[in-house]
Amino acid sequence: MARYPEHLEQWREAARIAARGRELGLRLTIPGARRRDVADAVEALIRAAGAEPAFPANLSRNDEAAHYTPDPDDTVTFVPGDLVKVDVGAHLDGAIADTADTVEVGGTHRHENLVRAAREGLRAGIAQVRPGVRVDEISRAIASAIRARGLKPMENLTGHSIERYLLHAGKSVPNVPGVSGATLEEGEVIAIEPFATNGVGLIENGPFGNIVRFRSDPGGRDPVLSGLFARFRTLPFTLRWVARPEERAALTRARRVLQTYPVFVERGRGLVAQAEHTVLVGPNGPEVLSGGTGE
Repeated sequence: MARYPEHLEQWREAARIAARGRELGLRLTIPGARRRDVADAVEALIRAAGAEPAFPANLSRNDEAAHYTPDPDDTVTFVPGDLVKVDVGAHLDGAIADTADTVEVGGTHRHENLVRAAREGLRAGIAQVRPGVRVDEISRAIASAIRARGLKPMENLTGHSIERYLLHAGKSVPNVPGVSGATLEEGEVIAIEPFATNGVGLIENGPFGNIVRFRSDPGGRDPVLSGLFARFRTLPFTLRWVARPEERAALTRARRVLQTYPVFVERGRGLVAQAEHTVLVGPNGPEVLSGGTGE
């Protein structure tokens, strides 16, 4: 029997909100805009809509594939030609949606082939979604679409299954075939996220991306820390969301229970484009929850 998420309408609503945040981020990413302001605006929209960010708004540029969010003091502005991945998550009581698209700042059209490759990979992958499908078929479709444009899919970045309060719930959806032996089940929620590059097709760890998360419950001995855990659970967060000095001090004390996220950088320093949707495995095929650009 199929196992759909409890309170499925929450997942649908979280995805609608995340899609609105993604579209706002794409519109605001223009020459002269500060990265910090764009991230704050996206996250404010999510909160105003009654949800919470499932992770900090990611605004990774050029050869950065993922996992960069501005720190509290970031003053960097976007310049024409920047290739920016706007990756947005929203959740309602742990029902998570994850979605992304890529914008070329200033509309210079130098990287249009990359952007189209990622979007076409996404469409091709989604078209394969159905109960019982081998994940490898999705991966093959993604890779074929990207390679058809003379580009490379990112081999060591994957999509993922999503469960309540678990952004990466254990099942991966690779962007190249020959990796996964899994199959999809009716009722699963998955994120399909192709990355296309003109580099070597692999990422490596770069500098700290200003994102952390709790690996586990730190317990109740430190009330400030336990308050932060109650707020974020095991979802990623950033210092931009932690304003009080005593909270920041508590996080410094808690390094052993915190995971830090490096920026993922293309190993050959190639440019990277991304497109992503949250998809429900319906009885007859995919239900694209996060809709909009790239569908």
